[in-house]
Amino acid sequence: MRLNAVFPNFQADTTQGPIDFYNWLGNSWAVVFSHPADFTPVCTTELGRIAVHVNEFKKRNVKLLSISCDKLQSHKDWVADIKSYCLDIPGEFPYPIIADEKRELAVKLDMLDEDQKDDTEAGLTVRALYIVGPDRKLKLSMVYPFSTGRNVDEILRVIDSLQLTAKKQVATPANWTPGDKVMILPSVKKEELSKLFPGGVDTVKMPSGIEYVRTTTDY
Repeated sequence: MRLNAVFPNFQADTTQGPIDFYNWLGNSWAVVFSHPADFTPVCTTELGRIAVHVNEFKKRNVKLLSISCDKLQSHKDWVADIKSYCLDIPGEFPYPIIADEKRELAVKLDMLDEDQKDDTEAGLTVRALYIVGPDRKLKLSMVYPFSTGRNVDEILRVIDSLQLTAKKQVATPANWTPGDKVMILPSVKKEELSKLFPGGVDTVKMPSGIEYVRTTTDY
């Protein structure tokens, strides 16, 4: 899926009942992510750690939705194992898991790898993760192989970046975390700086003499 493409609507059965994706999304952001299979070690850590951080996602107006090709009852049974392994999950398991037994959604959302994309019987979803904005468009995607678990702190970091840059004419540099300096977009004219960033702007002198590295903490 290409960035800024409209994320398709779909209906699905989940551990929290049937959903229509657009209605479920509402005016929120969403992290839609797939895992290869229930009752597997890395997936248990991933869904568990994401559940542990559910309040951090809520602070950012982000809903969570997981997908795999397992049966609905398998998901429900597995949740008990996840909660047992990650004892710091608050309350009930906090987000729905889609049962995509026929792999129709996995194909629609391009969540199968090249070797298994045509295997409608046994193909497993890779560790795909999509961040969808309230405008129903794809804002960011991450795709990991079966062997590599995802980093929840990185997911939260990129959400912070996406939400900030949706409101301000800035970009976040490498290794940025909230509170660090951000980069002002090259499209912002020099005469606009004091109005847009009254807290101050630092311009970095470069050997080229071109003033394109401009930073600020005014956000």
